[in-house]
Amino acid sequence: MKLFLILWALPILLLGSWYALSYYDMNFGIFMLTREAHDLVFQIYGNVLGIAPESIPPLVMRAIVVDTLIVFAIMAFRRRKKIAAWWRESRASSVQSSEARINAESLSSAP
Repeated sequence: MKLFLILWALPILLLGSWYALSYYDMNFGIFMLTREAHDLVFQIYGNVLGIAPESIPPLVMRAIVVDTLIVFAIMAFRRRKKIAAWWRESRASSVQSSEARINAESLSSAP
């Protein structure tokens, strides 16, 4: 599972880091981190896909969100027994605390 999470998170971190650094032109002397390279990459992708280069970042963001939801769904499915036990335990403790609160209120309001 750890390898799965690493293989999911590493490309997102690399892409996000490159995007942020190149968008704000923090290049540290590396051409790939310049704003010129940033615009060139999105222009090439836009030409290949036949869409406007400005529409690519929101599409990538939506893809990352969908992938993240799928990864969390897989994780939840794999740990569904632990999650169900935690849910039952929290529901039971909340019912007990509400019953105790009701009992305390009824005792304090009795003459």
